[in-house]
Amino acid sequence: MRHSFWRWNLLQSSRLALPSSGERAALVKKKKGALVRKRVKASFDPKKFLAKVGEGKTISKYRKDQIVFSQGEVADAVFYIQQGEVKLTVVSEQGKEAVVAILGPGHFFGEGCLNGHPLRIATTRAVVDECVITRLEKATIVATIHDEPEFSELFMSYLLTRNSRIEEDLIDQLFNSSEKRLARLLLLLANFGKEGKPEPIVGKFSQETLAEMIGTTRSRVSFFMNKFRKLGFIEYNGKIEVHNSLLNVVLYDKPEIKTRDEAIGAE
Repeated sequence: MRHSFWRWNLLQSSRLALPSSGERAALVKKKKGALVRKRVKASFDPKKFLAKVGEGKTISKYRKDQIVFSQGEVADAVFYIQQGEVKLTVVSEQGKEAVVAILGPGHFFGEGCLNGHPLRIATTRAVVDECVITRLEKATIVATIHDEPEFSELFMSYLLTRNSRIEEDLIDQLFNSSEKRLARLLLLLANFGKEGKPEPIVGKFSQETLAEMIGTTRSRVSFFMNKFRKLGFIEYNGKIEVHNSLLNVVLYDKPEIKTRDEAIGAE
């Protein structure tokens, strides 16, 4: 009898310990909520990541003409522009300087260190005051690319866009006149195409700088700038403001790369 009574008490206590269907539903809901909160905490925002100081990551402000890094220095980090613009220049062995690119917010630069470049191949300096730049050590950006798909997607998108721009610059240099190259450069500096309406060009770009970027002389740039102003394509009084009509200079008689068969047929 004692054993039977003991088993009966054990059975009753186990029944009491079991949660009801309502309690089970509440437990499942609580677990789901915890999982959702965990996922939210685990989400990664690459823009926020780049905007905060962290391990292997620093943020600095640069004033106009202040150098970020110089040609020939050790390449050990990648940089990201949060605010402002920078200018990339290269100096030849003969001492001739050429402007390679003007980069603005959302652009990376110095990524050559990821491709095995031990030294910087260009000098980068701020174009405007209050230029805010994030520096990511090589090991940090490599680890982030591997660990965070969102950051990897952002970085790859930038590289593909930059590669397309370089190809377009090469085609522009090979096939277009200096007038069209200048018009295209002004449209790019005014961020034409991003929002559908050109913006005032930030910073002052001398005619010498514009000439270096399109591979022509300062006198030719001066001639075309005055021509564009007279035609109402731009406003040029200290600052450059570009109008949509400047696009006509680029589109008119736009050269196309013909295939070998088309070239032979044209002859």
